Amino acid sequence: MPEPMPPSASRHVFVYGTLRRGDVRDITRLRPAPQFVGMASVAGVLYDLGPYPGVVLGGPARVTGEVYTISAELERQLDVIEEVWPQQTGEYRKQVVRVRLGQAPASSGAVALDCLVYEINPARTAGQPVIGGGDWLEHLQQRP
Repeated sequence: MPEPMPPSASRHVFVYGTLRRGDVRDITRLRPAPQFVGMASVAGVLYDLGPYPGVVLGGPARVTGEVYTISAELERQLDVIEEVWPQQTGEYRKQVVRVRLGQAPASSGAVALDCLVYEINPARTAGQPVIGGGDWLEHLQQRP
């Protein structure tokens, strides 16, 4: 797990599910307020786990999300929401990965940032449907 930040530091976080704007845990409603950086994508496979998604990082597919600059205080809140702190449940683990800002292909010289990502434990995805387009909010609109 990445080291905790000093109180004055900030990091970037990539959110791909219920923490996206407009969803049930919208990160923009948390305090201290995050700063929106832009839309982005990360290499991975997105799974529908019912009320929320989970991403398994890596591979050729892309998962759509949003990047925010967050404070150490907000990072701690996210750790609690994703159950990686104060005690890990084993459902998610916090990773630092490279994400690509915008919708441009990697070959276009798109800007990349290192971001925190909460990755689902791959064991939790067994038998769960893959979200083919890699976009949780689009997937929600198509669900019955």
